Amino acid sequence: MNARLAVLASGSGTNLQALLDDPVVGPRVALVVSDRRDAGALDRAAASGVKAVHLDPAVHEGRESYDGALEDLLTAEVIDLVCLAGFLRILGPAIVGSFRGRILNVHPSLLPAFPGAHAPRDALAWGAKVTGVTVHVVDEEVDHGPIVLQEPVPIRDDDDADSLHARIKRVEHRVYPRAVRWWLEGRVRIEGRRVLVEGSG
Repeated sequence: MNARLAVLASGSGTNLQALLDDPVVGPRVALVVSDRRDAGALDRAAASGVKAVHLDPAVHEGRESYDGALEDLLTAEVIDLVCLAGFLRILGPAIVGSFRGRILNVHPSLLPAFPGAHAPRDALAWGAKVTGVTVHVVDEEVDHGPIVLQEPVPIRDDDDADSLHARIKRVEHRVYPRAVRWWLEGRVRIEGRRVLVEGSG
């Protein structure tokens, strides 16, 4: 599938780099958008010859205005799939609706456990023995959409939030490109809350 991908990122862009480094996914990344001017993700995009855009929330009055500008940009760039990679803004229902079934997110827990922005910390505070990584389809609720792929990460007795998150990230960098490849290969079918992947075993 000759799809064009956009990656939305707010931070250093390590998951973006994992996507760029994948031989199937990387050539399809056509656009990187960040809500932060100093995001390392923009530098990684530029270094890879990918169009990098800082879409500044400060010049938009509220989420609807920002989402409208983002949707206009994605449409102008003829984007087929949107990949969230540490994007710290919640996408509103209008843009989710426009890209229904075509927005993926990677989250550092085994959803539905520990949604939100502090999943590794929350898993430790709960005393969980296992957490992990979830790649899911984005819907109108936060960290809620149908699950494409999950992989567990054991929690060690000596873990703190930083050490646990570092191990989770290593798994993210491996599984997120795999899930995106499945989508690009046309192997992903969404049936309600279930995601069926052809040939995944």
